Amino acid sequence: MENMNIKKLAKELNLSVSTVSKALHDSYEIKAETKEKVLALAKQLNYQPNPFASSLRRNSSKTIAVVIPEIAHNFFSLVINGIESIAEELKYHVLIYITHEIPEKEEQIIRHLLNGRVDGILISSSGTSNNNAHYHELVQKGIPFVFFDRANFDVDAPRVTTDDYQAGFQATEHLIKSQCKHFAFLSLSNQMSAINHRKDGFLAALKQYQIEPSHVHIIEAGTDETLSFQIIRDFLQPLPVSLGIFSSVEKLAIQTYHICKEIDIMIPKQLKIISFSNLPTAALLNPALSTLTQPAFSIGKEAALLLFQSIKNKGKIQPITTLPNVVLKSTLFIRESTKM
Repeated sequence: MENMNIKKLAKELNLSVSTVSKALHDSYEIKAETKEKVLALAKQLNYQPNPFASSLRRNSSKTIAVVIPEIAHNFFSLVINGIESIAEELKYHVLIYITHEIPEKEEQIIRHLLNGRVDGILISSSGTSNNNAHYHELVQKGIPFVFFDRANFDVDAPRVTTDDYQAGFQATEHLIKSQCKHFAFLSLSNQMSAINHRKDGFLAALKQYQIEPSHVHIIEAGTDETLSFQIIRDFLQPLPVSLGIFSSVEKLAIQTYHICKEIDIMIPKQLKIISFSNLPTAALLNPALSTLTQPAFSIGKEAALLLFQSIKNKGKIQPITTLPNVVLKSTLFIRESTKM
């Protein structure tokens, strides 16, 4: 059967396209009997409105994009749930793009979205590149976007983050009070703002408690899983005395657990570990993992609210000094992995 469109429907009814469109949208301008006539024939002929064509007419796609480094991470799953809780209320579709921690892929995705496919973008940066050109193109094109979690602080855009510095300080202070003598920070990349803030908090706590610099280790494990596994294993052989590890992300903590099991290191007797993590199974690990847990759902919700506010105000120039910067708190859960 030939596809029915609004022009053909109008021709069948001997009405103008605008009259049929208004009738389908229940406009007060159209008489009740005309609406009934239009709706009855539309149902009979199985007319389905074209949402994309409608969006073009109103210069809106009713779609937003979410660009994230990975999906196999409970944190990002919870963030997406928070985003969708707002998008669904506003009848927006959500497209998910995954960069796999590859900055070139992130740049390709952003440039693909510059064509107006979406009304706005939520971005958690891959953070392993200093190239900000694609972000500046979004600014120049006037496409609303909001950073969340992994924000780029060199680009003027709204952002939703957690207080990573304070969380880093709190985690390290806990390790110090757990009688650790040596301290290691496991990092993905020194180009990720969130991880750098966590490291700064780690170093500030050690300085305040006058820990000898020779007892402090910064381990750049990287984003490649095989390589990071080897780097952590090499660091743990031989094992520093009374070592306390602060893992900047949960996947490095899980790798550390695997390595400790392989080379017979007992947690927490020989090594204590705490990590940023939203894993629901953190309490079920052996031993249960002490964590700093971010309010992931709230991060997604707040980021979506900021984005939709930006979409609403699209075209209006906002002073840099008034750009929103929402900072939320993480929660410390002390479990067996750092017990004395």
